[in-house]
Amino acid sequence: MSDIICVTNRSLCKEDFLTRIRRIAECAPKAIILREKDLPESEYCRLAEKVMGICNDLRVDCILHSFYRSAAALGCKAVHLPLPVLRLSPDLSAFSVIGSSCHSPLDAAEAVRLGATYVTAGHVFQTDCKKGLPPRGLGFLSEVCRSVDVPVFAIGGISPENISSVINAGAAGGCIMSGLMNCDPDALYHIFGK
Repeated sequence: MSDIICVTNRSLCKEDFLTRIRRIAECAPKAIILREKDLPESEYCRLAEKVMGICNDLRVDCILHSFYRSAAALGCKAVHLPLPVLRLSPDLSAFSVIGSSCHSPLDAAEAVRLGATYVTAGHVFQTDCKKGLPPRGLGFLSEVCRSVDVPVFAIGGISPENISSVINAGAAGGCIMSGLMNCDPDALYHIFGK
């Protein structure tokens, strides 16, 4: 199984978003997190149904983001919540997979105490998504990995060229957004080593 999680951002796509999701799913990532933070919940749900259908067809885990009530209503078993949302102590009993974003070892430990079954940690490397902010680096990633006993996925500037370094730092893998959303379709095979 792949050690790469796709994090979506349809505004970065150079082709139809659902076409891109299908192409990515065909490469068998570990999961696809449908992030799309700009959408109101009703529109997000309509898109989530379509993405979940693609993921189900291709046997790829789909993780819905932020809208945990809607995710439960859609029958999705995986949700990713920003730590401030996780802190609200929502009822997450419908989910077998609960992810949260963290920016420190303390954040990661808190997320796990609150029920997270995995965390994302970043940003590790320089990335256009965080222009002007210095990356936290591999030392930070190692600290986060040592602070929790759940899988940690690095985020921020992750690429095929540096994925082995995040795994060597203790991470279970990495999350990629822009590299998957806006690359040439043929480059997807390179990213996933196909």
